[in-house]
Amino acid sequence: MPGNCQISMAVHIAALLALSGGAPRTSVEIARSIDTNPVVVRRIVASLARAGLVSARRGASGGSVLARPADRITLHDLRAAVEAPDAFAIHDHPSTGCPVGRNIERVLSGVLGRAEAALVRELKRTTLAELVSDLQADAA
Repeated sequence: MPGNCQISMAVHIAALLALSGGAPRTSVEIARSIDTNPVVVRRIVASLARAGLVSARRGASGGSVLARPADRITLHDLRAAVEAPDAFAIHDHPSTGCPVGRNIERVLSGVLGRAEAALVRELKRTTLAELVSDLQADAA
């Protein structure tokens, strides 16, 4: 079962913009890099723009650029901008006639809550600049 890709696409877009040195990138260019439809990119860019992470201009000379330096954008900022769901969810409507189904939410909720909190801590401490640095090191 595939997960939600919005955060990885948001990070991909932001990293591409960071590596563009302030030159605007179009949704078509970004979509080619992600291998998706430009409409998907425009939707994510709109979310990033509403969050103040990206500036987007329409028109022939338009495109998107980062609205602030990469070292001032965290992966948590990007995740929050696209309103990515929690990493973990518990399935709906387990059987109450089964001892597992009856208790699974109670048993799992604590551990999954702690795991989600650890994920948020890591995303808050990781900047886009760090990720871009890793990308550049891998390209070298």
